[in-house]
Amino acid sequence: MKLPDAHRLLSGDRAWCLRANRLGEGQGTRRYFAAVSRLGDGLFWYALMVTLVLADGMAGVAASAHVAATGVVALLLYKALKRWTRRPRPFARDTRIRAWVAPLDEFSFPSGHTLHAVAFSLVAIAHYPPLAWLLVPFTASVAASRVVLGLHYPSDVLAATAIGVVIAAVSLWAVPGVTLAF
Repeated sequence: MKLPDAHRLLSGDRAWCLRANRLGEGQGTRRYFAAVSRLGDGLFWYALMVTLVLADGMAGVAASAHVAATGVVALLLYKALKRWTRRPRPFARDTRIRAWVAPLDEFSFPSGHTLHAVAFSLVAIAHYPPLAWLLVPFTASVAASRVVLGLHYPSDVLAATAIGVVIAAVSLWAVPGVTLAF
């Protein structure tokens, strides 16, 4: 079986990005994904951590501290990967792809929004499993928003998902007594 060459993979990635980006032409779709993306900038996660503290006292403080510490590690890795890979954003490489919102930085790989959403969600769900009904769809929406809004390629989002899972797994391994149970 012959493996596809890099050119075919990249052109497929760009084609999926273009298809998803066209969904942003609908005003309702664009508004939804822009709002989800904005919440994924940090607002949603800060509100979640404050809510956990207010709702569950010291246990909420512990969970929020775990989420925040995971976020620091995720941020450091994300920034290093961005500097190292320097992959241009889809709209910068293909004029048919439109950036429906302004990017936070210049480069595409990996999607920091997705990486953080996955890592934060997995850690929060390990502490509070009933939150899965809220966090799983929100995280999926954040990931999709990055491609629909023309800011990331699907491969940026998939790689960020894998990185976020690994960061969360290591974080959960490092904190005794907290496990993700599905």
